[in-house]
Amino acid sequence: MAKVKTRHYDSSGRRERARRTREAILDAAERQCLEDYGATTIASIAAEAGVSVDTIYKSFGGKAGLVREIYERGLEGRGDERAYLRSDTMREEQADPRTIMREWGKLTAEVASVVSPIRFVMRTLAATDDEIAALLDRTESERLDRMRHHARFLKQRGYLREGISVGEATDVLWICSALELYELLVVRRGWSTPRYARYVGEFMIRALL
Repeated sequence: MAKVKTRHYDSSGRRERARRTREAILDAAERQCLEDYGATTIASIAAEAGVSVDTIYKSFGGKAGLVREIYERGLEGRGDERAYLRSDTMREEQADPRTIMREWGKLTAEVASVVSPIRFVMRTLAATDDEIAALLDRTESERLDRMRHHARFLKQRGYLREGISVGEATDVLWICSALELYELLVVRRGWSTPRYARYVGEFMIRALL
């Protein structure tokens, strides 16, 4: 009996094409929304990304959905691995709390430099768009939880200065990771991102260790 040849379907190529298409859509949406949100349409985004309007609606559900995805993509930072994963890996590998704080400063500045422009747009939209307002509330709550997670780590390692509670450490980390601080010092006062990263790291060291 002759052997029947079977063909194994490799979906990796399809996934990679889908990823590239998604990135092209988000890149086009981000550029246009930051330039002029009011003038941006799904049709103009589709034209720039080289996809159909239906593709965008099916994948993102409209402009609000695109803004949400742009924002959440920005929270991942610029590296190949998501910023929060790099943060957790780094803190487990490092034994020097000052190094941890300085690396946190760098990651904070990295994420802020990516996310701040679209967040400024979202802050304006939130006044009239309940979905965007809810997204901002949710991400702020998640950020606070993340800072509490870091504060507990510092407490467990014995890094916090005597008298500094987990709650106080959480608040300091929460302030230092706030995009509003980045806006004040980098956007309004003209600090460079590296200078901002150093400032955040040293501030946390002085305030907590």
